[in-house]
Amino acid sequence: MTPIVLGAGPAGSMAAIHLARRGTAPILIDRDAAVVDALCGGFLSWKTAERLRAVGIGPVQLGAHPVDTLALIAGRSEATADLPSPGFGLSRHALDTALRRRAVGEGAKLEIDRARSVAHGVVEGEAREWRSDAIFLASGKHDVRGSTRPREDGDPALGLRIRLPAHERLRALLKGRIELHLFRGGYAGIVLQEDGSANVCMALRKSLLAEAGGGPRALFGRLADANPHFAERMSFAPDDAQIDTVGSVPYGWIAHDTDPGLWRLGDQAAVIPSLAGEGMAIAMASGEAAAAAFLAGEDARTFQRDFAHRAARPVGTAKLVWRVAETGPGARVLGWATRAVPSLARAAMALTRI
Repeated sequence: MTPIVLGAGPAGSMAAIHLARRGTAPILIDRDAAVVDALCGGFLSWKTAERLRAVGIGPVQLGAHPVDTLALIAGRSEATADLPSPGFGLSRHALDTALRRRAVGEGAKLEIDRARSVAHGVVEGEAREWRSDAIFLASGKHDVRGSTRPREDGDPALGLRIRLPAHERLRALLKGRIELHLFRGGYAGIVLQEDGSANVCMALRKSLLAEAGGGPRALFGRLADANPHFAERMSFAPDDAQIDTVGSVPYGWIAHDTDPGLWRLGDQAAVIPSLAGEGMAIAMASGEAAAAAFLAGEDARTFQRDFAHRAARPVGTAKLVWRVAETGPGARVLGWATRAVPSLARAAMALTRI
C-alpha cells in the first residue's frame, strides 16, 4: 500500500519523512509547486526544535532568530518571563522548504495538485484522482470538501498576518523576545525571523473587526491608539504592506474520531490557540505519531483517539488562557501574575506543550 499525504506543511512533511524512512515511498501532494509563506506559525518552541533536530534539520543552520524571553503586553504595561528553554523565530517559508526537501530526500514522491474533495480511499484532485487505503490529511487550517471541521457560530475567531520589514530599531525592540500583545477580543504575537523581518500574527474575534468598520487597516489603527507598545511595532509597517487573512479558525477543536483510513494531522487533528506557540510542535508530533501507528499496523481511528488524548491538556490549557487573555481585566491579571510570580508563566508554558 502506498500512503498518500495531502499537504506538505510541517504535519504532512513530518509524516512523509517518517514513512519514507521505513521504505513506504509515500506520495506527498501539495497544491503549490513553490513553497509559500503560510499565515500561521513563525515561532518554534523548544519542543519543535527537538523534533526538527531529530530528522536532521537544525533551526540555527536555517538562520532562525533565537528567543529566550516571553513578553506579555497589555496597554501600557509589560511583564516578562524566561522561556523554559530557547525557542526560535523562523518563517514558514524557511521551515516548510527544509521539511519538504528532507521528505523528498528520504524517498517521498512530491506531486503538485489541488484537492477538491476527500472520500473513503480517494483524493479527488484537479489533475487526477489519487487512491489509497491510507490518506494522511494535513491541509492545515484549510478544510477539504468531504472532511470539514465544525465552524463556530456567533463570534468566530479570525487570523490576520502582516510582515514588518527588517529595521535596526525593530531588531533592538524584539531581540531575543516573543511578544504577546493582549487586547479585548484578541491578541497579536510578534517575533523576529531569519531575515530580520518581524512576523505579526493576530487572532481576534470577528466582532472586533466589525467594530473597526470591517477593514484590517482600520483595526490596526484602532488597536494602536489604545496600545502604545503595539503602535510602536506597527509604525514599521509600510502603507502598502500585504495583510493575509484566514476566517473562522476553530481554536480549541480536537478530532476525537475519523473515517476509516483517514489520518487527520496538524490543524486537522487539533487546533491550539496560537498564543501558546505550540502549533508547529503539535503538527509535527501528529505526523510522527501517525506514521509510527500506521507502520505498526494500527488503524486510523485508534490513532485519532490516542492523539486526541495527548492533545487534550495543551489545547485545553491554551484555550483557557486565551479566554482569559481576550478580556481586558483578564489580560491585566495575566500580566500582574507574570510579574509577581514568573514561575506561573513558565508553568503555563509547560502545560501547553505536547
